[in-house]
Amino acid sequence: MNQPLPADYDGHYVTSIDDLETIYEKVSPAALIKEINYISDHYRAFIEKSPFMVVATSGPGGLDCSPRGDPAGFVRVVDSETVLLPDRRGNNRLDTLRNLVNDPRAALLFLIPGIGETLRINGRGYIVTEPELLKTFEMQGKIPTSVIMFKAERVYFQCSKALMRSRLWQTDSQISRQELPTNGEILAALAEDFDGPAFDKAYPERLKQTIY
Repeated sequence: MNQPLPADYDGHYVTSIDDLETIYEKVSPAALIKEINYISDHYRAFIEKSPFMVVATSGPGGLDCSPRGDPAGFVRVVDSETVLLPDRRGNNRLDTLRNLVNDPRAALLFLIPGIGETLRINGRGYIVTEPELLKTFEMQGKIPTSVIMFKAERVYFQCSKALMRSRLWQTDSQISRQELPTNGEILAALAEDFDGPAFDKAYPERLKQTIY
């Protein structure tokens, strides 16, 4: 569906694939070779070493991008086209899951601390509640409510330029949490009757009790 363009940069929007390809250089051969339709042994190594990934989904309400993390290997590679992700305890907004129910298309991005390259999987996700499968993802005595099964359709690595430019893994790039507003301050600014200080005070113990 075509949407009206914002007026901010009127006359300077790229609106066709031909125009887009004109302003950029040709894709490099390696960028094409790296994309395959299955999880190779090399790509599997990236998944099994990753303690953090992001899931992107699409649904009637729009797009969603959700972070997921656990000890490295928490995303289980079943075979060359299938990975399993436990849906750990969260805030029950269910943004990712609602989207998958309506549209199974999904994209995954895996990061590994200290490593510049990332791994991307595009495919489809399905919510599974088979009891015996859920038990295999038990953590600290807690079993996930569901597991998301992703079927890979496109798999490739992303080069390290973005992480190098951001200096993401450099310790001198880290900032103090005190430089940002607390969660309680953010919520209190959005709802006048919200007790921000009480929320912040209880947060460390609440996080400890609900991590799994």
